[in-house]
Amino acid sequence: MGYFDLFSLKGQTALVTGGSSGIGAATVRVLSEAGANVVINYRGSEDAARKLRDQVRAAGGEAMDVQADVSKEDEVVAMFDSAEEALGPIDIVFSNAGLQADAAIGDMTFEDWRKTSSVILDGGFLVGREAIKRFRKKGMREDVSHALGKLVFDSSVHQRIPWAFHANYASAKGGLKLLMESLAQETASEKIRVNAVAPGAIATAINADARKTEEDRKAILDLIPYGRIGDPEDIGRVVAWLASDAADYITGQTIFVDGGMALYPGFKGNG
Repeated sequence: MGYFDLFSLKGQTALVTGGSSGIGAATVRVLSEAGANVVINYRGSEDAARKLRDQVRAAGGEAMDVQADVSKEDEVVAMFDSAEEALGPIDIVFSNAGLQADAAIGDMTFEDWRKTSSVILDGGFLVGREAIKRFRKKGMREDVSHALGKLVFDSSVHQRIPWAFHANYASAKGGLKLLMESLAQETASEKIRVNAVAPGAIATAINADARKTEEDRKAILDLIPYGRIGDPEDIGRVVAWLASDAADYITGQTIFVDGGMALYPGFKGNG
């Protein structure tokens, strides 16, 4: 196999949760460009998911969309069933769905806490568990990949960096880190690879309010040594690489895609 062949995902099927917008949608496009058939999961944005599906097909790829709330066990199982029925066995899963419900701790409701952790952490568990079960059922397909299956979680720099006024989000991402590492440790001997990407500041709808003014943008850029806010495609390209045979000896790792944010730039020059 040649060097560039290692990056190909041809003949494989990928499932992307929260795939209708932002990082998820960008990853759908990149995975498709790499040759994968792609399942686009969405919870409420049916129009966006179907528009993306049609774009992928128009570009010569294969895609389908499926509605599911990843925090609900029966819907996760049904999502995998629908995906396999339409596009065959799943080789790659990007567990990306997430949300924020920001508040100061004195104002944060239990519902704010629960709905954030239910999607990020409970959803990560349900999607990750089902992915591993489906990888095992599928069996090895050495003609398309050296691995039995590839599972990638969308974490955050805030699995490492505390985040005041976002305690629910940071706690869920911190838990996701150890979920990923524990699953990787448990399944590596089966040639299932489990990893995570940890985005920093990425230009998506979820943080649009924080980028409204030039002053807002400057405040964000002060936290990014590389000097730019990330694009969703920056994450999608790393996910595609982690899912490829080019990354076949990597498991249990978090790849920070953050322009250096996790380097604590406030300490540059002795802090």
